[in-house]
Amino acid sequence: MADLFAAVADEAAQKARPLADRLRPHNLAQVCGQEHLTGEDGILSRMIATGTLGSMIFWGPPGTGKTTVARLLAGETDLAFEQISAIFSGVADLKKVFEAARARRMSGKQTLLLVDEIHRFNKAQQDSFLPVMEDGTVILVGATTENPSFELNAALLSRARVLTFKPHDEESLRLLLSRAEGAEGRALPVDEDARQSLLRMADGDGRAVLTLAEEVWRAAREGEIFDADGVQIVVQRRAPVYDKGQDGHYNLISALHKSVRGSDPDAALYYLCRMFDAGEDPLYLGRRFVRMASEDIGLADPQALVIANAAKDAYNYLGSPEGELALAQACVYLATAPKSNAVYTAYKEATRAAKDNGSLLPPKHILNAPTKLMKGEGYGKGYQYDHDAPDAFSGQDYFPEKMGRRQFYDPPERGFERELKKRLDYWTKLRAERQGDGG
Repeated sequence: MADLFAAVADEAAQKARPLADRLRPHNLAQVCGQEHLTGEDGILSRMIATGTLGSMIFWGPPGTGKTTVARLLAGETDLAFEQISAIFSGVADLKKVFEAARARRMSGKQTLLLVDEIHRFNKAQQDSFLPVMEDGTVILVGATTENPSFELNAALLSRARVLTFKPHDEESLRLLLSRAEGAEGRALPVDEDARQSLLRMADGDGRAVLTLAEEVWRAAREGEIFDADGVQIVVQRRAPVYDKGQDGHYNLISALHKSVRGSDPDAALYYLCRMFDAGEDPLYLGRRFVRMASEDIGLADPQALVIANAAKDAYNYLGSPEGELALAQACVYLATAPKSNAVYTAYKEATRAAKDNGSLLPPKHILNAPTKLMKGEGYGKGYQYDHDAPDAFSGQDYFPEKMGRRQFYDPPERGFERELKKRLDYWTKLRAERQGDGG
């Protein structure tokens, strides 16, 4: 009798679990949407085949399987599994985890430590992982939705491999819905348009599409089939015009960027409003405007970067719907500003030179000599203080001797005023033509 009650309780607990949790894969082969990592030739599959794992950073949007894959790796390599969240954990929690991992290591068992939202740890907390990664106490798997290049220490990144998790595409989301229907033993009560709408609402998030499906099943009456409008009413979520993680998103942001670069404020505003209407994050657009100001305008109009930053901050301060106007103002300003990619080109050339030439020592005459030894080695010898030179320009060579003098920055031939006049003449002519056509 006790066994019967336990079985009933266990079945009830199983049904109470969210659908997304019940459908978690039990092995890597069941993971969908990340075939470049978990497929037959994927890097994670190869690691498991060799029986060796290294520390890794899983980078990707929510609902792409980062936590699930980390758990599966521990299970398929017979590692002890520990999981903490950077949101709720501090240094004291890390010390406890490290001590437990050291104890396991003494008995011959390694620990795979999953750290959710690892980018939320500060520099000191991130540094605390370094010694336990180096001596093999833990194999670190850090999960983050933020760009590791910006959010994680270089020392941590140098000890871990970054693996990118992609947003689910339509095919993998459909597979998840099919698995959900199999687990529920019934078809999702939607027509094809409504199913397509659910896929767009999920926005590349596998957990989201399963949660949406669960909401539809809860709401459906006997024999009821929802169309696209009905699904939106049931789940109280508007289907985006395009999937922000896929082609529609990239097509529109490309069109917006090229319209700004091509000095067409009308087209730029049109694409900006298309993206607003699709539900794009306005702060993403603000960040793109900052990029455009540096890449396509640069020093032809240094004020462009100020305007773009101010618009982004204004939206952050005002929110919707008032903040969108500030972004529209920046959009028009950038589209009508004079253009120059001289700094952008110079930066790329300088980056290539820095990588190609390695760690060359700067010329000794521009190095400080705080000690007698360094002074004896010739540090600082022959340096000319530019402020004492005519026109505050000494003309010294600042490049490493083995590299020779290089030129990366090639200023635009036209000055700012001349370029601005050209743009004003163009817009005056265009306005006159439109007025002549009755536009």
